[in-house]
Amino acid sequence: MSARLEVEILTLFPRMCEGYLAESILGKAREAGLVSVTVSDVREHARGKHRVADDAPYGGGAGMVMKPEPLTEAIEAARSRLPGALVVMTSPRGQALDQALARRLSAHGKLVLVCGRYEGVDERVLAAVDMEVSIGDFVLTGGELAALCVVDAAARLVPGVLGNEASAGAESFAGEETFLEYPQYTRPPEFRGMKVPEVLLSGDHRRIERWRRRESLRVTRERRPDLFARARLTETDLRLIDAGDDEL
Repeated sequence: MSARLEVEILTLFPRMCEGYLAESILGKAREAGLVSVTVSDVREHARGKHRVADDAPYGGGAGMVMKPEPLTEAIEAARSRLPGALVVMTSPRGQALDQALARRLSAHGKLVLVCGRYEGVDERVLAAVDMEVSIGDFVLTGGELAALCVVDAAARLVPGVLGNEASAGAESFAGEETFLEYPQYTRPPEFRGMKVPEVLLSGDHRRIERWRRRESLRVTRERRPDLFARARLTETDLRLIDAGDDEL
């Protein structure tokens, strides 16, 4: 992965992004200089007194469409500030964001994220875009949330951002295998009659590792059978998945 991630987000509503970027892990990563995120207002490139950045669609229909001039000029300006950046537009037509794509974007090191809005973006803007990315088959008001998902997923893969480098590799979808993460527990050891599994309190790291593998397999089989069906299970996995705690 790149040692640093530089991102510029192009949006009509900068304040929608700024609060999230200032908090928690992303905020600390920015303070440490590991991640740089700039949020730019597309309206700065719009014409006229009212900085209009959208218009009615040709051919009729509901809603408005983002105009090509301000958005294309905003992209060009961002490219000049981030030479070599990959320009990514959030779009329901785009490639689905998954962990493999997050790794690819993080490794590139420089991203310009273009937030779509309204009924869509004038098709001619795509001449200035390198790729489109979708975060799922559902409808959002705009692309800001999708852009923040891209930033978050890519930033946590930058060395040093998570502090504990093992964290990035231990979560759901993080490795080459696509298994969901095992259940997590913390203090107290008992809460409202629900106890932490004995194996996690045992101090036996080999048993704990096997328990976590078993639970990861079980959770994936139960909740994401589509992922489980594609998994390449080893003989050990097959024995482990239905093993009891005393067999770990």
